[in-house]
Amino acid sequence: MQPADLIDMFAEFGPVTVRRMFGDHGIYYQGRIIALHSFDEVWLKADGESAPVFAAASSRQWVYEGKGKPALMPYWSVPDAALDDPAELAEWARKADAASRRAEMSKKVKPSRRPS
Repeated sequence: MQPADLIDMFAEFGPVTVRRMFGDHGIYYQGRIIALHSFDEVWLKADGESAPVFAAASSRQWVYEGKGKPALMPYWSVPDAALDDPAELAEWARKADAASRRAEMSKKVKPSRRPS
């Protein structure tokens, strides 16, 4: 899939940008990564809050073999129902965007330093 195809795929959701990443593509919305295109598949970002929703929709979590054991990535396959329905894909992209926002916020929250 070419970057233009990925942009078209997410058109109902909103304007995304596509950047080369690890030989494939990262898909960004408002500067935050919301999806990956890798292994000829689109993977949407999820977290502890949204992963159960993806699992309930029969999505598959991206897993790779890392250092002798499976490594779970925070990306899930696009549910089958959304592959041919732009409005449905937009709903799933919103879930991925929300997970991306939560991840960004958790990085910004730093423990306060107490004076010595």
